[in-house]
Amino acid sequence: MTAEMYLPQFVVKQKLTLMVNRYEISTIGPDGKPGQLMAFAEQKRMAFKEQVTFYADASKTRPVFGFKARKVMDLGSGYDITDEAGQPIGFFRKDFGASFLRSTFHLEGPGYAGTGQERSMLVAILRRFTDVPFLPVHFDFVGSEGRPMLTSERRVSVGDRYTVTVPDQRVDFRVAAAVAVALDALMAR
Repeated sequence: MTAEMYLPQFVVKQKLTLMVNRYEISTIGPDGKPGQLMAFAEQKRMAFKEQVTFYADASKTRPVFGFKARKVMDLGSGYDITDEAGQPIGFFRKDFGASFLRSTFHLEGPGYAGTGQERSMLVAILRRFTDVPFLPVHFDFVGSEGRPMLTSERRVSVGDRYTVTVPDQRVDFRVAAAVAVALDALMAR
């Protein structure tokens, strides 16, 4: 089964501002550079209940999907991903026990479930105990049947840039984009 909105690869580019993190999600052009803008999002810093809305463009006139924390302060409750009508299309949560040394997340959607983890134990430890900027933080999500679902790879640049690859056609672009932004926003990179 192929997701309603399947995109095998895209780029997430973060732009830092004083009060919000801005994200542009684009296709990848034939030259390997960002192509068509697929979504634009802003995440308010220090919000009590985490919520990120993705819009069709930077004018922010048409919301197209988003994610929102289920509870205000329950760290393990997770985040619902919804389409533009507010209907659920996915869910993710951080596994705090498994994340002690290497951040781990669980992802669910229609017909699939999987777990994602920081690829490198060394980078995960360095990220926790040092202040080294521009670490190559990569996440790999694997389905419950053991097949690759989604990868998010950070490229070294000014502002965070991620290449997101989605080999599992069941994973909707909106779910993959929400998780890719959450990996950056919720881990305060």
